[in-house]
Formats: sequence, structure tokens, C-alpha cells
Amino acid sequence: MSTTTPSVPAPGVTDQPQVITLVSKKVPVLYAVLTLGLAAAVGFSSQSGDTTFRLATRHDVYKLPAVTVPAEATAWVMVALMALCTAESARRYVAKRTTPLWLTAVFSVIGMIGFLTWAAAGGTLPVVGLLAGALALAVPLVFGALGGVLGERAGVVNIAIDGQLLAGAFAAAVVGSVVGSAWAGVLGAMAAGALVALILGIFAITYFVDQVIVGVVLNVLVIGVTSFMFSQVLAPNTADLNSPPRLGPVAIPVLGDIPVIGPIFFRQSPLVYLLYVAVVVVAWALYRTRWGLRVRAVGEHPKAADTVGINVLRTRYRTVLIAGAIAGAGGAFYTLVSVQQFNREMTGGAGYIALAAVIFGKWDPIRATLAALLFGFASNLQGVLSVIGSPVPSEFMLMLPYVVTIFAVAGLVGRSRGPAAVGVPYRKG
Repeated sequence: MSTTTPSVPAPGVTDQPQVITLVSKKVPVLYAVLTLGLAAAVGFSSQSGDTTFRLATRHDVYKLPAVTVPAEATAWVMVALMALCTAESARRYVAKRTTPLWLTAVFSVIGMIGFLTWAAAGGTLPVVGLLAGALALAVPLVFGALGGVLGERAGVVNIAIDGQLLAGAFAAAVVGSVVGSAWAGVLGAMAAGALVALILGIFAITYFVDQVIVGVVLNVLVIGVTSFMFSQVLAPNTADLNSPPRLGPVAIPVLGDIPVIGPIFFRQSPLVYLLYVAVVVVAWALYRTRWGLRVRAVGEHPKAADTVGINVLRTRYRTVLIAGAIAGAGGAFYTLVSVQQFNREMTGGAGYIALAAVIFGKWDPIRATLAALLFGFASNLQGVLSVIGSPVPSEFMLMLPYVVTIFAVAGLVGRSRGPAAVGVPYRKG
């Protein structure tokens, strides 16, 4: 984070004001904490043997050879490289310069390689499976983050993302089971997410109720309604109302045969391919269309937008409904791809992680998507390490996604400022 503060000249002095640069020390401190953490793990829990990184799957046309490295030695090398990155970040802080994003990316990759090498010592880590699973688990997070970005860009705090995901999962199961079509379930999920968003808009936009309170209440309401409907309606009629068709993985010809990249990105569920389209469309619409300009205007300065003829309330309503529909589509992942059946509270608070991805991504759809992918990777990592018998305590692995969320938002994101009018009701006149 970097800000500039002009100094006040003494009376009678006509020189230009000096510029004092203030640089946050959070990033080098966080680097140091993570480096010391990995060093402590490697030092106090030494792991003998080698770690094998498997880079191919049995379906690959061309199989890349596995890479085997000595676990403890490689982990210490990664610790040393992390220490160098920390020193560079500290040097930049002393020189009043910010830590560049590329250095954070390099530090993160090095740290992850070191942690995986140590944690998987004596075993084989399926790299393709880890990354492909991370992408799949990030699907609801990305959809939710896109909905959060749109809503908050329009000036409405969308705390109700988790409720929209859960309502989408419920509707996808019911509609998909009744109609017998998975894509009908996706449309039902989008409609359910939009309905939750409509309730949010009525209270937050029309009646000026505190948006955070409305969002939290909606999340609790959706949990209560779906749990009641599950026990009273779905459970006794599972075959008819809670057995939707599955959106299984579909390989894209040629692209799916590319080593490493193909299995990760192009042998996924159609819902993942829909996600690719949604990210591109949202980013393009938000920054390249007149509609996107109006959305950003009502989120930054609604009074000025109203002055030039933009209907602030209507723009916010439309955007919130679109955001809810997108988040609802993410809920369809749980019942059409992951479990193929609705269960109580099956989102597990994913909406709040999606909201953290919005903040981590600085209210930008592309950055929020990358942040959601990071959280999806952390979620999948706990399962993979458990399967290969990693010595890492299971309790730590369960909290890993949330620890990554806290570190990312607290330190790596730097200064993050949302739209100026977000959370502020607009009263015309």
C-alpha cells in the first residue's frame, strides 16, 4: 500500500511541497511469519523419504514423467528462497517502495511447493488431480464472488451470497428432479438466487434497511426454510424430488488432451465451462459497456449518476437481480455436480468465503475469480493430503481454507477500498 502526503511549508517558503511516501509493512511481516512457520514445521517435524509429484493421469495421450525430490532438503531450499523474497520485500519497505504483485505470486508458489514437499513426504502427490479438484471446488465460490462484485459495484452489500447459493442448490435439486433435466435445474437455481436477491433489494433499496443486517437475516432464513423443506418434503420423497440428473465431466476434444492443462481445465463439468463464459461476460460487461458504466456510477456516486439521468434505483435492482441469478447458478454445483442430492446447510458457509474473495480481489471480477480459485485450492488440499496419509494434523487441514482467507484479506491484499457508496441507501431529493 502506498499513499502520498504533502508536507506543509513553513511561512514565507515558496518551495514545492515535499511528498512523503507511506508504505505498509504488512506484506513483509506476513512473508516473515509464513517463512518462519514453514521453517518451524520442517525443523520440528522432520520428514524422511522422497516426495513424488505425479503430472499425468491414466487418460492422457502423452504422459509426462513424475518428478521425485528429497522431501526435507527440498523443503529447506524453499524456506531459503522464501527468506530471500522476504528480504526483498523488507528492502522495498525500507526504500519506501511497495511489494509488487509478481513477488507475492513467486513467494506463494515457492511456499506452496515447500509445504507440499514436506507434507507429502514418502508419498505421491497427484498434481493434476489436486488442481482439477481445486477448480471444481472453486465453482460455487467464483459464481458467488461474481455476484458479490456486481452487487457491491452497484452499491448494495451482498452478504446474502450464502443464502443465494443454498437456495440455488435446493431449487436445482427439486427442479432437476421434477423436470428430469440438469439444465432445468440450473435455471431453477438461477431463479431461486434471483428471488433471494429480490428480497434483499426490496428491503435494502426500497425501504433503506441496513444491508448487512438484511443479508445476515436472509442467510438464516434460507437455512431455516430449506432445512424445513428437506425434512418435511424432500426426505420422504427422495426419488421424486431429490434425485436430479448429474452434470458429469465432459472432455473437450483436442484441448482435453493437452498434458497437465487439458485434464485441469478441459475435462470438467459443463457448469465449469459455463463459469468460464460468466467470468468473461461479467468482466466485459462491467468495463466495456454502457450498462457497466452506469452500474459503477451508481456504486461510486449515485447523486451524480442521478443528475445525468441514470435511474439509480432501477439500475441497482437490475444489477442485484443479475448478481443473485449468477450466485444461484453456483449453488447448482452442489446438487448437480458434487453430491447429486440436497442436504441441510450443504454450502458450509461458502458464501462468506466468496465475499472474502470479493474483498481480496478488490471488487474486480478477474481478481475475485483468482482469489476464489486460491480458496478452492486450499479446500481441495485438505482432502488430498488426508488421502495420501500426510502427517499434518486433520484439525489444521480443516481450518486451512479459512486460514488462507484470513491471511489473504488481512495481509496480501494491501489496501482495499470498495465502491464509495456501497452500503449507503440512496434517497432521491
